[in-house]
Amino acid sequence: MNFLPFTRPTIDEDTITGVVEVLRSGWITSGPKLLEFEQRLSDYFSGRTVRCFNSGTCTLEIALRLAGIGAGDEVITTPLSWVATSNVILAVGARPVFVDVDPETRNLDLRWVSAAMTARTKAIMPVDLAGLPVDRDALYQLVKQHQLRVIEDAAQSLGSSWRGQRIGACGDFVSFSFHANKNLTTIEGGCLVMPEQYAPLAEKMRLQGVSRHGMDGMEVDVLGGKFNLSDVAARVGLGQLPHLEAFTQRRRELAQHYFTCFDRAKLESWGVTLPVRDFAQSNWHMFQIVLPPTLVRATFMQAMKEQGIGTGVHYPAIPGFALYRARGYRVQDYPVAQRIAQSIVTLPLFPTMQHTDVERVVATTMKTLQYSAQSL
Repeated sequence: MNFLPFTRPTIDEDTITGVVEVLRSGWITSGPKLLEFEQRLSDYFSGRTVRCFNSGTCTLEIALRLAGIGAGDEVITTPLSWVATSNVILAVGARPVFVDVDPETRNLDLRWVSAAMTARTKAIMPVDLAGLPVDRDALYQLVKQHQLRVIEDAAQSLGSSWRGQRIGACGDFVSFSFHANKNLTTIEGGCLVMPEQYAPLAEKMRLQGVSRHGMDGMEVDVLGGKFNLSDVAARVGLGQLPHLEAFTQRRRELAQHYFTCFDRAKLESWGVTLPVRDFAQSNWHMFQIVLPPTLVRATFMQAMKEQGIGTGVHYPAIPGFALYRARGYRVQDYPVAQRIAQSIVTLPLFPTMQHTDVERVVATTMKTLQYSAQSL
């Protein structure tokens, strides 16, 4: 029986050939392919300014710095995300303020954000978990009312939309990841969509703070890092971008098939929760179920693995990590996120899967859950 991983990148032969051409060109670090990739991304995001970086983590950190967030400031964010979301807030000297998530969408619950604000609150960093967009209307109404900046952690939502407009095509700072497990990959990398006036400073920050003037003029007037994306990576992105819409459509079809195949009445009787059925706006970066608290997740995942099905955990609750406990955070202060984080499981979903793969995953999941329910 072939093992089915929870994700797998889709890279075509034209892209592989293109990467070989870049390698043979002699220009493999940031160069013409990067400029072309940034222009194509700008076109995709309705002409907005885009700069690429070597990870979707540094894009968040750069966005915070561009927004003027630093020591003593507070940034409201979700406790249910990859830890990079809040790590970058610490990295700029600010304090993450976690607000619990909505039990249905599993995204930051915007209803409780105002109560978490203080005089030090300077920004909100929402996350589109699994590609399901946070309510952009409510988000920007909230920040307008309180005069805050927004750093959208859209690492998982490239290809998603809100009310017919692509995520990234409007808003404040919007950060995307191109990691190998994302819907579009450059192997490692990311991009930041931003207001145009920040582009020159973003360029300096991604390459040691250097600005150039003519053939022999160089100046460093800000603290930067080594965050540039190579032409090799950019060529992978250029090969991926024309397929993004097809990738997204295929993910939606597979997600719909999951819902068709699952016996929802049985799942509900066992206390299993499916994700929100959104086939218009979500890019279905992941298909995640939440197990009942009576079922040990590790046992379920091991049983699935033994039957040839790969699964994942996305994500543990951030306040439960030692780094955050040492700073006074308590995971029990965010009960919805804690409950979901303890039991969430990511099932396989990637464009080259077949409907028969979905049927196999569903059958294996139901069988494993049935056995677990009978054992309790």
